[in-house]
Amino acid sequence: MEIKDRIQQKTHEMFMRYGIRSVSMDDIALQLGMSKKTLYQYFVDKDELVDAVLVDEVARGQQDCLSCFDRSKDAVEEIFLTMEQIVEQFRNMNPMVLYDLQKFYFESFQKFLKYKNDFLFEVIHKNIERGIKEELFRPEINTDVLSKFRLESMMLAFNMDIFPPRKYNLAEVTREIIEHYLYGLSTLKGHKLILKYNEQRQKKITYEESRK
Repeated sequence: MEIKDRIQQKTHEMFMRYGIRSVSMDDIALQLGMSKKTLYQYFVDKDELVDAVLVDEVARGQQDCLSCFDRSKDAVEEIFLTMEQIVEQFRNMNPMVLYDLQKFYFESFQKFLKYKNDFLFEVIHKNIERGIKEELFRPEINTDVLSKFRLESMMLAFNMDIFPPRKYNLAEVTREIIEHYLYGLSTLKGHKLILKYNEQRQKKITYEESRK
C-alpha cells in the first residue's frame, strides 16, 4: 500500500473511533510509526487530510449505494441492503465525527452536504419511485417530501442532545429510524416483503452467532 493511502486509511479509522477534533497530526504520525515531517510531505495540514478522508468516504458511499441498487430484487430489498451497510459502518462510529466536520471543517462539510442533498436525495427519490412502480410503496406518497424526510432523519441519529452516545448506539438508532421510514412507505404487499427480509436477516444473525 502506498504511504499516502496508508495515511488516509489509518486517519479514517481514528476519526471514526475518536472523532475528528480529538485526533491530532501527532497522534496520526504516532499510530503510523512515522515522523510528523513525513506526514506533512503528503498532506500540508490537517484540513487537507480531513478533506481527503471525506472525499474517499463520499466515493465509497456512492459506490455502496449503486451496489445496493444493482444487487437488489426490489425497492424494499434495496433499503434492507443499504441499511445493513450503514449499520455495519456506524457500529463503532463516534457520532462526534459529523459535529466536528460541521463546526471545524467548513469546506469539507460543504462537500458532505452536496453529497447528501444531491446524490443521496436522488438515490432515495429513485428508490421511492421504484417501490411505487413495484406496488410496494403507497402511490399517493409525495416523493420529494419523503425523500427529504429520509435525509433529515438520517441526520437525527447524530444529534447527541436527543441520542446521547452513553445511552444510545448510533447503529441501532439508525436501524430503528430506517425501519420506521420503510414501514411508513409500504403497501400491504410491501409490508409482507419487509417481514420476509426481516426474518431472513434474523436467521442470518442467528446462524452467524452459532458459529462463533
